[in-house]
Amino acid sequence: MAKINEEFESDCAEQLELHEPRLYKVRLLNDDFTSMDFVIMILMELFHFNSEKAAAIMFKIHEEGSAVCGIFTYEIAETKVSQVHALAKEHNFPLRAIMEEE
Repeated sequence: MAKINEEFESDCAEQLELHEPRLYKVRLLNDDFTSMDFVIMILMELFHFNSEKAAAIMFKIHEEGSAVCGIFTYEIAETKVSQVHALAKEHNFPLRAIMEEE
């Protein structure tokens, strides 16, 4: 019986190839209406940056039109984008986030 299990496990190991999951960048986009304080709050609450790093990213968004806020697996990136949109809507801001494959 042990020999059968070993053969089965060997066959399965040969057929099963594990791959690293694809990663996605979450990017916040600049707009003319969302307050800088709200963007910093989003960066601290959802992306877990400290206040200095959040402020630096916020200025990059403001100056360059967008900035990457994190790199995640698909499901986590999708959740972060949804959370940004929900909080922005709740606070009446048009802040947008997108995700793009790395």
